[in-house]
Formats: sequence, C-alpha cells, structure tokens
Amino acid sequence: MGFNQQQFKVALQDVREQLSVHDNLPEIGQPQGMSLQVFETLPSTNQTLWELLNQGAASGTVIIAQQQTAGRGQWGRQWQSTLGGLYLSLALAPNLQASNSAQLTLCSAWGIATALRSYDIPVFLKWPNDLLLLGRKLGGILTETRVHQGQITKAVVGVGINWSNAVPETGIALQSFCEEQLSPRSRVTSLEQLAAIVIQGIKFGYQRWSEQGIDSLLLSYLELLDSLGRQVIVDGNPGMITGVTPSGELRICLNSAAAPTEICLKPGTISLGYHG
Repeated sequence: MGFNQQQFKVALQDVREQLSVHDNLPEIGQPQGMSLQVFETLPSTNQTLWELLNQGAASGTVIIAQQQTAGRGQWGRQWQSTLGGLYLSLALAPNLQASNSAQLTLCSAWGIATALRSYDIPVFLKWPNDLLLLGRKLGGILTETRVHQGQITKAVVGVGINWSNAVPETGIALQSFCEEQLSPRSRVTSLEQLAAIVIQGIKFGYQRWSEQGIDSLLLSYLELLDSLGRQVIVDGNPGMITGVTPSGELRICLNSAAAPTEICLKPGTISLGYHG
C-alpha cells in the first residue's frame, strides 16, 4: 500500500497542535508551503534531496521513500531500508559555523524523541545519533551539510525509523510496540502519522535550538541521554559518561590514580552498544 498524502496532511496538522502546547513554546510554523515528494524506491533520500536542492528546491523540502536501495548510516555504514520503515529527509538552511554542525543532529534527535514521547512512546537518545526504545534501536539520523566560507548554508537531515519492517536483534519496530504496549487513544497508528511526527519533531527541535541556543537545548537533550552516568572503559581506564559538549563530543570523567580527568571523545571513537 502506498503512502497516503492526504492522510499525512491531516496528521501533520494534528501533530503540530499537539507539539505547540509542549514546553510552553510558541506554536511551531504552519505546514503550508512545505514541499513533499514521495517515491516508491530510491537509492537514498538524502542523495535525492541534495539533487533537488542543487536544482533550486527550497529549505523545508521533504523527501520520503518507501524503501531505499543504498541507504546510509553514520561513517558510511549501510542502513537496511526495506519496505515498512520510514525513510525521509528534510532540507534546512541554518546559518551555522561548520565546526558546530553536530548541533543539527542534537536538536533533530531531541525534537523527534520529544515528539514521540508526547504520544507516550518512551524514546531515549543514544549518542550521537540514534533513537532508542526499550534499549533497542528504533531509528537513526544522518545529517549532511554544505559549507561556504566556514558557514553551513544548506543541510539535509535524514531519518530512518523502524515501523513495520523486519529489524535485527538490536532493533525494535514501532508498530508492534504501539499495538502491544499503548492504548488506542495514544498510539501511533500509521506510517503517515509517524512521518508527520518526525517532520514536526525536527522542526520543533530546530526551533528550540534557534530560539534558546545550544546550552538550553543540551540540558533537555541530556535528560533523554540513555548513557548519562554509565561506566565505560577508555583505553583501559575506567570512567563515567557525564554529558555532551556543544560541538557534539561525548564528555567522560576518567578515574585516574592522580585525579579525575575529563576527556571529550568525537563520534566514532567509542561504541556504546545496545542493552535491550
């Protein structure tokens, strides 16, 4: 069954209203004028959206694919993108220093998690770019940018979320969780509704970051960080995860013999695994 755009538009308005009363923030922007294109199959929604941006597409453009043949995760890893999952990309035009590009992933992840939590789905965040549900991977985010003179002029936020697709042992499918764990009143019931939640969640997080800054957003982000306070081993030294820096590095306090020492690790230098 194809993606129903009319059902999506109705859901988009409902989600906007739900999020507008969250956290006492002003209403997020109206969805009118958003350009949405839906494809049965694409190599990659991010790749297609960049092609459209190069042809003049505007910020706010959204691409959705029912499946991807060359989906990508962080560090060039392949992202399994079979039928039944949600695969979308949203274009942004932030005026942001290139060195702070990770802030786009932080605010997007927080916004999506917060939006899902407003539907009683207890989503947490796994640094740097995963969404967790019951300790398993629900989805991931891949943010790509274009830089001019040290400033990010264009960005694409790609999101993949497990809905009814088959998942690995470390993954979880949201449709089954909603049917088994939630009441009909609060549960997410369709892929179209999930897409609306994710899009409005990205916008919600982006607005929160734009209006209140990264320091305020990080406080909220850390409340959802699954690994905060976890004991880890770094190069044979025990330590504890204490937070995330504004540039997206993981803060760890090492318990050295002399005195506690804080280090900051870049994404890709430590694996935190799953525990579901």
